[in-house]
Amino acid sequence: MAFCPNCGAESQGKYCAKCGAPLPGDVGQTTIPNAPPNPPPSQPISAPGLTDNMAAALCYALLILTGVLFLVLDPYNRNRTIRFHAFQAIFVWIAMVVIYIGAAIVSMILLPIPFVGAMLSLMIHGLLGLAFFILWLMLMYKAYNNERWVLPVVGPLAEKQA
Repeated sequence: MAFCPNCGAESQGKYCAKCGAPLPGDVGQTTIPNAPPNPPPSQPISAPGLTDNMAAALCYALLILTGVLFLVLDPYNRNRTIRFHAFQAIFVWIAMVVIYIGAAIVSMILLPIPFVGAMLSLMIHGLLGLAFFILWLMLMYKAYNNERWVLPVVGPLAEKQA
């Protein structure tokens, strides 16, 4: 049995079945008699760090901070999927702040109405908080499962930036 001098795989014939390199004994090749065969190459060592799905999910974790962090860190800022999730996370948090400011303005308008204004204000803030919490969980869940969930307004912006 012959071993490929290029990749170390066992091969028969003129060319290696794995990498296509010419095997010794082919025209123009010289063989060394009684030479030990090349051992097969060792398994490649995986790079340390986060997997892509974990990094994409963590983009949404801490406000705007982790989105910016993954855009700056070297192995992750070259991955298009992670960049998309980082930009979408940043844009979602900015949109949430803008919506909360709008809700605060509406609450200030409603507060002078006795009792009903305060109750409506509490309902608005409570429902917004619950909706944003569910949105945050869904974004992390979808990113962790390698699904690209493009939100209506901020998603296309994130796709352009990624």
